[in-house]
Amino acid sequence: MKRKTLLAILACIPFIASSQNSTWEKEMISVTEGTSEHIIMGAAGIESAQWDQLQHPKFWQQIMILSPDSVLVNVGSTRQIIAKMSNKDWHTQTEAEKTVFKDSVRTLLGLNADERINVTTGKNDFYRFDLVFESLPKGVSAFEQFGVDPWYAQSILLIESPGRMQKSSVGAYGPFQLMPSVARSMGLTVNRSVDERKDFMRSAYAASQLLKRICIPSAKGIAESAGLVVDEQAIWFRLLTMHVYHAGALNVKAVVNAIGQVSSGEELIQKMWVTSAGSFGNCSQNYSQLALAAHIQLAQIISNKAASVSVYQCRQAFIAD
Repeated sequence: MKRKTLLAILACIPFIASSQNSTWEKEMISVTEGTSEHIIMGAAGIESAQWDQLQHPKFWQQIMILSPDSVLVNVGSTRQIIAKMSNKDWHTQTEAEKTVFKDSVRTLLGLNADERINVTTGKNDFYRFDLVFESLPKGVSAFEQFGVDPWYAQSILLIESPGRMQKSSVGAYGPFQLMPSVARSMGLTVNRSVDERKDFMRSAYAASQLLKRICIPSAKGIAESAGLVVDEQAIWFRLLTMHVYHAGALNVKAVVNAIGQVSSGEELIQKMWVTSAGSFGNCSQNYSQLALAAHIQLAQIISNKAASVSVYQCRQAFIAD
């Protein structure tokens, strides 16, 4: 047996052994670089369903790799990119000049007067894939251990506070950005002297239980009430669950009700990107777009490094070589 195949087998054994009844191990990949091996979730499901071909995640991919000294002028509802300019040049304009510029874009494209023209700053200082990568195998392994789809662990780690311990403006903290009350409700100690949200495994446990007990069941109920047949491993359902994790079930239900009848889960998610209801606004609309973009960008980074790393599908690693 070749050494490369053996390495892939050894890397996959702990995960598959702990998830004999799961259906997500087929999505896992083993990334081997030198003597370091990492088991993470691949992007094959996203690519096969062609989510990577949509303009919204493509736009956020560009923002994730764009320096903060640059901005992309884009159409709010479609994320069509109109122009790239320096952050300084944009902000040195007066408000009147900015308004004239945006109006000229609407006129040029034949857009309605109420169409948002966004100027979005590059965020490669925040989306540090190099820093967060080491935590992905830990998150995937932890969620496997706790019996929850590890796709969620990777998604949250990639977009919430990638590679860093940052407290949000509303008090969310830790690698899975849990609010204090939510963390306590899932069994963590959060007080003036102890904050278990900073402990990776405790935080992973709380996040996984939040998903298992509340987010996934809520997303399933919302989807079924909209007349959709649920496949819990479908990308659209995972994205819906991510919206519940971020915005809460009531806000997600409100926006789904506002959208009304849809023919598929894919249509529902894409309509959520341009629909507001309750407290489900722009930030909430962007959340699943960011999740998609992060998975796609990570896959591209790994692909671009193919000359120096080896990548294996975990389930296929057990085929004799």
